[in-house]
Amino acid sequence: MPANPPFRADHVGSLLRQPELIAAHTAHLEGRLPAQDLRALETVAIADAIAMQERVGLDAITDGELCRNNWRDRFFERVDGFSSHKVESSFIFTDYSGEQRRGMPVPVVVGKLKRRASLTADDFAFLKSRTTRTAKATIPAPSANHFFSGDASLKGSPYRDRKAFFADVTAIYRDEIADLAQLGCRYLQIDEVPIAVLCDPKNQARVRERGEDPESLIDDYIDAINDMVRDRPPSMTVCVHLCRGNAGHGQASGGYHPVAERLFQRTNVDGFFLEYDTERAGDFAPLRHLPKNKIAVLGIISTKLRELEPIDAVKHRIEEAARYVDLDRLCLSPQCGFASGYNVDRLTVADQERKLAHVVKIANEVWN
Repeated sequence: MPANPPFRADHVGSLLRQPELIAAHTAHLEGRLPAQDLRALETVAIADAIAMQERVGLDAITDGELCRNNWRDRFFERVDGFSSHKVESSFIFTDYSGEQRRGMPVPVVVGKLKRRASLTADDFAFLKSRTTRTAKATIPAPSANHFFSGDASLKGSPYRDRKAFFADVTAIYRDEIADLAQLGCRYLQIDEVPIAVLCDPKNQARVRERGEDPESLIDDYIDAINDMVRDRPPSMTVCVHLCRGNAGHGQASGGYHPVAERLFQRTNVDGFFLEYDTERAGDFAPLRHLPKNKIAVLGIISTKLRELEPIDAVKHRIEEAARYVDLDRLCLSPQCGFASGYNVDRLTVADQERKLAHVVKIANEVWN
């Protein structure tokens, strides 16, 4: 296995909660359980999550994002300048049943942004104190604070345009990364949904309908990632995770072709976690644009379906990807986290452990 991340067998980060912790988190959000009581339960759950990851043989360990409401909203929750009311997302989830629904609503910008509390560094400090393996921090991409309602969310704010807004957003991220570095973080994952969602022509059309150019958005979102990581220490590996929506058929279909060359060659990170569990992610041909100093982590294992993928079928898909990228620059993971929100329960905790053990087993057979 590589000495540095990403590892041959890796994972995106979020993990399922036991039913009693889901109930406790709900009670806290409804004002029926004090924060300190919830935190005590989360502490026990994080210890169990760490032990599970170590037990299955993972080298990258996360806290499962067990203290978060969902993958996206930490920035809104811990940075001043956002409204208390929320507006609907521009984008649509399609469930396996065919039923459609809007994505999570988002606040709008009402004031100058100011970081009030850590976005993830406090969680990372606790995690790092509990494992001797590589502790991995995860954080939503800057684009997540703009994309779902777009430039309309800046109307009436102190920001004259998107670039002025992102200048303050990325400054906050740089402060967060400096804190992580001070705590000894050497593995950071940036969760980037919007760029992957913009691979779908339907979503490009939705962006145009609200008066924005999808090509400019993609460029601005890549620039924002580069700006946020520009001062990271050389010892910190940074990877970007691309996701089209972690429920049903998600928010988009279509391969990486529209963004691959720009994304892989212009984004100043070390690797990419790429959703590849279904046909809606397209083929592996876009990997030909991956520079030789970057790694692709193939998200072939599903976090949505209970069944284990046939080992030979996974190996065949890795071989297909190796037609475009040397095997030494490939790794294996699930396509996304197991729980993008605190109340996700489509698999059991036991199913989750079997899936992660499956990733490790296959990776060991392919690369060892």
